[in-house]
Amino acid sequence: MTDESAGIRKETLVAWKKGDQKAFEEIVRASMKKAYAMALGLVGNVEDARDISQEAFMAAHRARGSFDPERPFFPWFYRILRNRCLNFIRTRSKRGEISMDVLVEKECGRPRPDAVVMNREDSNALWKALFGLSEEHREIIVLRNFQGLSYRELSEALDISEGTVMSRLFYARKALYEALKDRI
Repeated sequence: MTDESAGIRKETLVAWKKGDQKAFEEIVRASMKKAYAMALGLVGNVEDARDISQEAFMAAHRARGSFDPERPFFPWFYRILRNRCLNFIRTRSKRGEISMDVLVEKECGRPRPDAVVMNREDSNALWKALFGLSEEHREIIVLRNFQGLSYRELSEALDISEGTVMSRLFYARKALYEALKDRI
C-alpha cells in the first residue's frame, strides 16, 4: 500500500515514525519537489520556498509522533508547510517586504522577442494579482491550478469540507478575475 498523494509506501511511513533515518530520507525525496512548488506558490520567492520547505520537513520529522501512518502523509505534512509559509508571509509583510521572483520560463523553443516581453508582463501581472489575493484565496488557487490537487485532496490538505473547497475556489477565482480583467 502506498500513500497515493506522494507515492510513499506505508511501511516507509511506519519505519519513519519509529525513527528510521533512511525512511525519512525516502519520504523527503518523494515529496520535496511537490513541497517546494507549493511553498513557491505561496511565498513567491525561490530561495525562501527552498528554505521553508526544508524547515517544514525538519518540523515534520520532529512531530512524527503525531502522524498516523494509516492516513496519507502529504495532507498532514502540507499543514506544517502551510503554517511555515503563512508565518513567513506575515513576518515579511510586517517588515514591509514584497518579493516576487520571476518564474523560470518553461518554454523549450525560442519565442519572438515581443512574445517574451508579453509573457513576462503577463506572468508579472498574474503573480502581482495572485499576491494581491487574501492568503486563503492565493493558497487554494495555487494548490488547485498550479499543483493540480483534486477537490478531495484540497479538502484533506486544508482540513475543510469539499463544499467549502468549491466555495472558496469560486470566490478566489472571481477575485483573481477582477484583478486581471483589464488584461484579458
